[in-house]
Amino acid sequence: MHFALADCDPCPLRARCTKAANSKWGRSLTLLPREQQQILEERRAEQQTDQWKARYDVRAGVEGTISQAVRRTHLRRTPYQGQHKTHLANVLSATALNLTRIDAWLNNTPLGTTRVSHLARLTLAA
Repeated sequence: MHFALADCDPCPLRARCTKAANSKWGRSLTLLPREQQQILEERRAEQQTDQWKARYDVRAGVEGTISQAVRRTHLRRTPYQGQHKTHLANVLSATALNLTRIDAWLNNTPLGTTRVSHLARLTLAA
């Protein structure tokens, strides 16, 4: 659902409603069917529980490992052809990653800081 600028422009709450940078457009809304909206609201509420956050911490660790593997060893692409050579490259990449992590642990290298999104930065500032 889209609102024209003529509908939104005179509204005193426009600044709190839409963040259109070019001021050409009014508000846009996505309306889901009732059942989908209820499920979405339930999932969002579930994400606020400590149990869900604890489960997600495990995923965050896995995602960090994948990210490190991709950045350090370029794991998404292999210069080799054939399944056996590609598998060997993946095993060597995992070994190199483990050695890097062991070295960091033995030398008390601090963990890298987590990137903070623009939205989270605004939330932290408030």
